[in-house]
Amino acid sequence: MGRFLDYLLGKDGTRRFIIKRKDSDAGEAGRALEELRSSLFNDLRTSEGAKRQQQRLCGPSVTLTFNFVVSVAIIMANKLVMGKVGFNYPIFLTLIHYTSAWFLLAIFKALSLLPVSPPSKSTPFSSLFALGAVMSFSTGLANISLKHNSVGFYQMAKIAVTPTIVLAEFILFTKKVSFNKVLSLAVVSVGVAVATVTDLEFNFFGACIALAWIVPSAINKILWSNLQQKGNWTALALMWKTTPITIFFLLALMPWLDPPGVLSFAWDLNNTSAIAVSALLGFLLQWSGALALGATSATSHVVLGQFKTCVILLGGYLIFSSDPGVLSICGAVTALCGMSVYTSLNLQEAKESSKLLPKQNASLVKTKSNVAAVNLEKLEVKSDTAETVV
Repeated sequence: MGRFLDYLLGKDGTRRFIIKRKDSDAGEAGRALEELRSSLFNDLRTSEGAKRQQQRLCGPSVTLTFNFVVSVAIIMANKLVMGKVGFNYPIFLTLIHYTSAWFLLAIFKALSLLPVSPPSKSTPFSSLFALGAVMSFSTGLANISLKHNSVGFYQMAKIAVTPTIVLAEFILFTKKVSFNKVLSLAVVSVGVAVATVTDLEFNFFGACIALAWIVPSAINKILWSNLQQKGNWTALALMWKTTPITIFFLLALMPWLDPPGVLSFAWDLNNTSAIAVSALLGFLLQWSGALALGATSATSHVVLGQFKTCVILLGGYLIFSSDPGVLSICGAVTALCGMSVYTSLNLQEAKESSKLLPKQNASLVKTKSNVAAVNLEKLEVKSDTAETVV
């Protein structure tokens, strides 16, 4: 008995107890990690689970912030590529972006990290084909417009995308916008117009390209948002399906819209590295834009683009002591005020819809219970009738 107590209370026994407890904790942690991995893997194997994971991890604030940071970074990268590097081939640069994105998505698919697409019957191929084609025109024409026009005229053309989206959503989906939202969007448009009115340089070809870009840009955002919100599409799965179609149309557009001489470009280490960084940021921009459109709406994504313009203008004035003029600063401040009102209206609508959802679920459950009760009464009547006949 004494030896047994010494064994329990002695050093050896304590060591054995501690080692056993640590092994148990390590085993529990390993099992928890394995369960987390398996749950994530199982979610990626179904389109519904992948969409739930995207909605859980990528809310509106996260996606909009992600898209904002990447958009500012790619502006700097493309300015470096087209300015200092001298790569003046916007369609071919866009083609490099989408080809790199498709290559990265292929790696994700090979590693079983790409979410599963919904069944082909749920989304017709014509919708995916239209989205891929419109995306090529939207991105390609945007880069050409930025090349031939000033930033101010480019932003002025972008203002016209907002009413185009509102009109198109009303025609296609009978989606209505409240008067307060229309008023706030009008204030945003006027503010951005005043902020960029000092830089309106363009030529006839650039103006035609900017006007031709408005409709594809609006339809592109509407289709991305609609397919993700009404179907079980995630951003990466939709990118995987539409990117080859976009690449095909960019190859067709390149001989018509790009200047000759791309093969004679000096592909040295510095130039290639700058283009590779731009391509990586292009993939992140496409992914973040798709996430933002899936979490918010097409109109909110356009307002985010105008917010970036005002922040860059005010940031240059406050940080780098640039002088855009009093009129431009007042316009930027006015646009930011309108964006704040628009955002608050969206948050208010989201709260109201979240309050109505439990009531709708409760009424649905009540309706189902009533139907079940009626069916039970019918069965009882039938049984009574059968007993009477017998």
